[in-house]
Amino acid sequence: MKKFKATVLAAVFAAGMMSALACAEETETEVTTEAVSEAAESGTESQVASKDEMAPVEDIVTEDMTPVYADSLVDGVYSIKVDSSSSMFSIEECELTVADGKMTAVMTMGGTGYLYLYMGTGEEAVAASEEEYIPFVETEDGKHTFEVPVEALDMGVDCAAFSKKKEKWYDRTLVFRADSLPQEAFAEGTITSLEDLNLEDGSYQIEVGLEGGSGRATVESPATLTVADGKATATIIWSSNSYDYMIVNDEKLEPVTMEEHSTFEIPVTGFDWKMPVVADTIAMSTPHEIEYTLYFDSSTIEKAE
Repeated sequence: MKKFKATVLAAVFAAGMMSALACAEETETEVTTEAVSEAAESGTESQVASKDEMAPVEDIVTEDMTPVYADSLVDGVYSIKVDSSSSMFSIEECELTVADGKMTAVMTMGGTGYLYLYMGTGEEAVAASEEEYIPFVETEDGKHTFEVPVEALDMGVDCAAFSKKKEKWYDRTLVFRADSLPQEAFAEGTITSLEDLNLEDGSYQIEVGLEGGSGRATVESPATLTVADGKATATIIWSSNSYDYMIVNDEKLEPVTMEEHSTFEIPVTGFDWKMPVVADTIAMSTPHEIEYTLYFDSSTIEKAE
């Protein structure tokens, strides 16, 4: 009789365990949503990671940023670069969709540690309803992606990420970079063209701003701008002689000289926007291509004397 009772109890226990496992395996989303809800009930402070619990935060928003909204872009799907304020929130690639005056982005993450995103702060996420959380979608190769709304490019966007391991919201800042889009992505009139300026053939001076890299490199400003046969060319003089080539609009350009300063003659594909360029430096132990942007300010153009 005792043996029979023990057998029955073992069967009941096994059935209970199998039922619990089946419930847990139905969907990860159901289980983790429950975890979010339970954690939220413990209070906002314990549910949002403090600064001491986060990796060092990088300031990725600069004062000279000008937001780029959907109406400045042509409808389409584009690959875009996204800066993150945290090394723990790594975005491997991102696809931006512009349609009907709105923008959305699908971000492919470098890890699988986050279950939900909320486009706002961690405190706002705790106060929000679960329907407002953005769950991950797993790709065929096991990566996590999140589809998020994008208010504007070149603007700091608050994004809270819910950690699977810590069961807390972590505050992040994202910047979707307009300078990583191809020139054809911008609507007519957004970028000033040479035709818009109606300049005669000749030599001019123009203020040029440089961004990117470590921030130590500079270029001489104003730069010489040459207009001829419907094309504009700028003379870019770097602060060092360590740049052995540049890439502009997919064209590799050799320097005019590298004696005192690396000097290049480059085509200007547009004015009043951050024109992406690449410059290869030989100052390091091995040559290294660095991404920069050049901003040619059309309001500063003056005829060269």
